[in-house]
Amino acid sequence: MADITFITGNQHKVEALEKWLGFSLKHHKLDLDELQELDPKLVVEHKAKQAYEILKTAVLIEDTALWFHSLGRLPGTFVKWFIEEIGNDGLCRLLKDFDDRSATASVIYGYYDGQNVQTFEGTVDGTINDLPQGESGFGWDPIFIPEGADKTYAQMHADGSDSELSHYSVRNKAVAKLKEFLDIPVQKA
Repeated sequence: MADITFITGNQHKVEALEKWLGFSLKHHKLDLDELQELDPKLVVEHKAKQAYEILKTAVLIEDTALWFHSLGRLPGTFVKWFIEEIGNDGLCRLLKDFDDRSATASVIYGYYDGQNVQTFEGTVDGTINDLPQGESGFGWDPIFIPEGADKTYAQMHADGSDSELSHYSVRNKAVAKLKEFLDIPVQKA
């Protein structure tokens, strides 16, 4: 197994990724420049290269995006700042005058070893709820209902149903691709 450092200050993300990968990860919090770009792959590549230059070791970066189809590619890669400024309530209100509440969630991991950047993306289509529901999870989990489900990611987290969350998880899709790259056997859910 390669020596990888996961770049995050969020212990919950570390624990979740370790669970999905099946091994412990070194992790390090870094304040990285955030490329102002709507393409999540370019954002991840920039952050991975910057983290590598600081630590001089193979790094793994995670970034998310959430596109409201009525708003084109927004909030997209800027969703973190939308949440900080207007919260999940505000994100729901952005769509109040639109009939189309469809959205696409994305999680992308970027691995950089000083030679090549590899990206592993998972996407899930769904809808934005009228109001946030649930207190658990990360960032926009209280407003996103994945296609085929009747509750938000936050509600699934709160229920403690790993099988339900795993079935709809956008992170799970990205991690499956990462596991294949790292040559870790992927177990069927």
